Amino acid sequence: MNILDKITLDKRKEVELRKSLIPVSQLEHSVLFERQTVSLSNKLRNSKSGIIAEHKRRSPSKSVINNGLNVQDVATGYEKAGVCGMSVLTDGKYFGGSLDDLLTARASCNLPLLRKEFIIDEYQILEAKAHGADVILLIAAILTRKEIKQFSEFSKSLNLDVLLEVHNEEELQKSIMPSLDMLGVNNRNLKTFEVSLETSKSLSTLIPNNFVKVSESGISNIDAIKELQPFGYQGFLIGENFMKTDNPGANAKEFIKTLEK
Repeated sequence: MNILDKITLDKRKEVELRKSLIPVSQLEHSVLFERQTVSLSNKLRNSKSGIIAEHKRRSPSKSVINNGLNVQDVATGYEKAGVCGMSVLTDGKYFGGSLDDLLTARASCNLPLLRKEFIIDEYQILEAKAHGADVILLIAAILTRKEIKQFSEFSKSLNLDVLLEVHNEEELQKSIMPSLDMLGVNNRNLKTFEVSLETSKSLSTLIPNNFVKVSESGISNIDAIKELQPFGYQGFLIGENFMKTDNPGANAKEFIKTLEK
């Protein structure tokens, strides 16, 4: 059983529990449910840097990254830095995040917010909308084609952007459909945790140009981005690189300034 299978198994139990506590009607009546969402894919299309900066306290591959920062400071810092969007991890058990982090980020900035989560149920998409997200992540490795279609179409009906993440050609081929906005290639092998930018390069030609191409994992320097831009990538998800510092916002600002030179 790889780490993704393990997380998914725990996630199914967690979602059932949440559903029994908070009814759908309560989510739909939340203050943020009627909020006008901001499109991350449009921002990436019109950006020179394409940075999606992440708030991440820890991860299964790196254990603790940074437990000392509060979400509010990180969100305002990222916004000042000029990032295109912010990714907020809401998984508690493996990443130390929560839906409260999403709420706090929403209250602190006007950036498009991605709920970074292991989505296996429409209920989680309603949660995302109710907590101020603009974008949801779907992971091809844990979903069937039918589920990807169902969840992405449901997200679009709520005016949420959809970022679909793949790790290989097989996942990509089963996933391509009109209800997606962005296709993300995760450079990390989930079985070995090894990271290689070659994954993004080799899959780039298979992604139709009407989707915004996003590269995820292992992007820790300007060179990596410069290397991937000729392959049509317009979005770059950066988590650990900024989060492992004392001031992610200031680091992101410096990074973007250098990148746009």
